Amino acid sequence: MFHFFGNSRFTDPKLGELTRSRGYWRGTVAMEAQTDVPLAVAGNRTAPDPAALAAAHDVAALFSARRGDIARALHEHCTPHLEAIAAGELPVPDTPFPASLSPKEIWTHVQFAFVCIGQMGGMLTVEFGLHAAWDEEHILGARLQAGKLIELCGSTIPP
Repeated sequence: MFHFFGNSRFTDPKLGELTRSRGYWRGTVAMEAQTDVPLAVAGNRTAPDPAALAAAHDVAALFSARRGDIARALHEHCTPHLEAIAAGELPVPDTPFPASLSPKEIWTHVQFAFVCIGQMGGMLTVEFGLHAAWDEEHILGARLQAGKLIELCGSTIPP
């Protein structure tokens, strides 16, 4: 039956029910301690893209494998912010944290905002949207292609 006014649904054995909305198949995924991280998977009106769906199945393992790379990128992003806060050039964030952080400590000040899997530049891309305590105005985007971190976008929006 056609769903002109309703949302299409797709049931995946690993991810559960996904609902088509705003151009993506949407659900949630567990990422470390966060159990209900919003997930957006590319696809057409009838089903998620098979490659994007396969990547969604392995997204937690991909993150685990690239956690250190992402932590280093976050640390590089964080350091100028912390220096500017210490110099009084930026306001102190609402969430308290130390004047300096190591890449390993960075995760205590970062939460997942979303995971999006789709095409970017003609390649399947996994983007981890991250809320960072030192940058309350933006969602950072750790983008991976072919299993490697390609960039940490300083400002991204949920799909």
